[in-house]
Amino acid sequence: MEDENGMGVVGGWETLKNVLWRIAAVFAASGLGVLGAGAVVGIDMLSAVMMAGILGVATVVEKLARAFLDDGKLTMDEINAAFAKVDKNQD
Repeated sequence: MEDENGMGVVGGWETLKNVLWRIAAVFAASGLGVLGAGAVVGIDMLSAVMMAGILGVATVVEKLARAFLDDGKLTMDEINAAFAKVDKNQD
């Protein structure tokens, strides 16, 4: 059985740091994906990037929260599943 280190996250602090870096990457990937789209509809670039980045992060955080609520633990499979949809959006 994998170690939770008392935080409810399998892998402890290292996994938590990994999740935080992945959330930052989601913000960047989601935000940078709309650079040109904001100009087309008349929204300034910074607002478009911030809205897209926050929406991407909110999607992942919601999935992580729902997985945690299920049993009070986050496994690597649950973490990877939360990020999988965001990763697939670019295919």
